[in-house]
Amino acid sequence: MPVTGEKGWQRRTTPVQLAVWFGWLLGVALFVWCWQTISAATTWFFVTDSPRVIADIGGRMFPPAWSYLDKLWQPMWDTINIATLGTLMAMFMAVPVAFMAARNTTPNAYVIRPLALLIIVSSRSINSLIWALLLVAIMGPGVLAGIFAISLRSIGFIAKLLYEAIEEIDHTQVEAIETTGAGRAQVMAWGIVPQIMPAFAGIMVFRWDINIRESTVLGLVGAGGIGLQLQSSLNVLAWPQVTVILVLIIATVLFSEWVSARVRHAII
Repeated sequence: MPVTGEKGWQRRTTPVQLAVWFGWLLGVALFVWCWQTISAATTWFFVTDSPRVIADIGGRMFPPAWSYLDKLWQPMWDTINIATLGTLMAMFMAVPVAFMAARNTTPNAYVIRPLALLIIVSSRSINSLIWALLLVAIMGPGVLAGIFAISLRSIGFIAKLLYEAIEEIDHTQVEAIETTGAGRAQVMAWGIVPQIMPAFAGIMVFRWDINIRESTVLGLVGAGGIGLQLQSSLNVLAWPQVTVILVLIIATVLFSEWVSARVRHAII
C-alpha cells in the first residue's frame, strides 16, 4: 500500500470497541432515565389538549385590535431607550474590565485578572430577567430598573469578546511603539486601541441588537417597556391587543437587526 501521508483505516481493538459500546449504553440509559423523569412530572392531558387550546387562542387573536397601536408607541420607545442606555452604561463598565482581564494588558495576572474574569462570569451567568427581578425589588418598578438590568447583563458579554480581541492584537505594532520610548499609556492609545476599535464597534452594535430583544420582556417583571403592556393584555385575556403587541415587537426587532447588519457591514 503506497504511503500518502494520510492515516489509513484501522480496526478497533477489543477494549476500544467495548468502551465505545459501553458509552452508547450509558447514553441510552441516561436518555431513558431523563424521559421517565420528565414524563412523571408532566400532565399529559394538557399536552394532548394543547392543539385545541392553540387553535382557540389563535382564533381569538384575530382580527388584531389595530386601534390599540396608539397606546404602544411610548412603551416601545421606552423599550428602545432601555436597550440603548443599558448598552452604553455597560460599555463604560466593560471596557476597563476587559483590559484588566486580557493577559497582555492586565496590571496583575494573579489578583486583578481573576477578579475581572469573575465579574465577567458573574454577569454572563445571570439572565437579564433575574437582574430585573432583583432591581425591581431594590429600586422599584420602572424603566430605570430595566436599564440597570440590561447593563449588568451586558457587561460580561462585551468584556469577554473585547478582552479576547485585545489578546489577539498584532504585537509587532506594540513592540514598534515601545522601541520609541513610549510610556504605557501611549502604547495603549497608539498600539492597542486602534487595533481593537473595529472589533469593539462590532461588539457594541451586536450587543445593542440583542438588548433590543431582551428589553421587550423586562416589563413582564415590572422593569418598564412594552412588556408591561403585554403583561396587562395577557392578564385580561385581550388577545387582539396581544397580537398587535407581538407584531410591533417583531417589527422593532427586524428593524434593529437591519440597523445592526448595516453598521457591522460598514465597519467590516
